[in-house]
This record gives sequence, structure tokens and C-alpha cells, in this order.
Amino acid sequence: MSRNAVETVMGAVVLVVAAVFLFFAYTTTKVTASSGTAYTAQFSRVDGVRDGTDVRINGIKVGSVTSLTLDAKTFYAEMRISIDPNIKLSVDSVVSIKLSGLLGDKYVDIEPGNDDAVIPPGGKIEHTQAPFDLENAVGQIIFGQTKKESGGSKDTGGGAPAPAPGSQGGNAPAPQ
Repeated sequence: MSRNAVETVMGAVVLVVAAVFLFFAYTTTKVTASSGTAYTAQFSRVDGVRDGTDVRINGIKVGSVTSLTLDAKTFYAEMRISIDPNIKLSVDSVVSIKLSGLLGDKYVDIEPGNDDAVIPPGGKIEHTQAPFDLENAVGQIIFGQTKKESGGSKDTGGGAPAPAPGSQGGNAPAPQ
């Protein structure tokens, strides 16, 4: 009879520990419904980004990615994000995809601009920057050539074409 009591107590302890773990996981992930202001942005690549990826300004989470689709005409990835409705983005804000550590997850970073004009809710963020392609960079260092010779890893902002090969300032931002 005492063996059944010990097994029952151990089972209850396991259930309590599992409940505490689930509560901790739920509270630390900040699972919330996307009820913010929606914006769209186009990228040449969105490697490592998925629905629910954090959107941050100065390292602080202000929203999340709500959807990713492919534009059938331009073949650019269209990202839809939702951010805190109290935050107003100026038209010269820059959205980029950043790496959270050397082998970590990706996140979407917004660098707010200084212009007085703001992007209306549901509007398009024109200035974008695709993620850094670590695999391509390592291949270039090791083999002296890029993995993809197309140059498709560079966004010059808003889906503009990449600079011509051999032109100066290949990775420098365009003058404003």
C-alpha cells in the first residue's frame, strides 16, 4: 500500500513541475495577439525570418512579423510586420534583418529616421536591407569567389536594382 502512495506523490510532483515549467515558458515568451499597426517591406531575401520573428527598435521588441509572401511580379519577398500603435515610423526609417549572435536567430531591426513625414498605417517601408550572407562571405574568403555571382544579396532600398559590377561603393549606401 505504501508503494502506491509513493508513486502517487511522485506523479503529483512531476505534474506540478510540468505546470510550473509551462507557466514560466508562457510568461517569458510574451505571447500576445498582433494588435499593432501593420506595415509592409520588400526584401531580396528573408533568410531565417518566419512568422512571429521579433521586430526591434534599439534592441527593444516593439512588434513581430505577421506574414511573408512572394511578390509574383518582382520575385521579392514581401514582409508584413505589426508594431506597437504608439510608435510612428518616419518615411526615412530603415528596416533590416539582423543576426542575434553568430549562429543565433534572426530578427527584424528598425532604425527610425528623422523626417517629419510618417508612414501611414498599412503603408510600405521603402528602405530595406537584406540579411548578411555569412555562408557566401566565408566562401569568398576561402575560395576567392562568391557562391552566387548574381549579386542578389544586396538591397539598395525599396527593391531598387543592385549597382552594376565594377561600380564604386558596392556596399556603400546611396547618397540622399
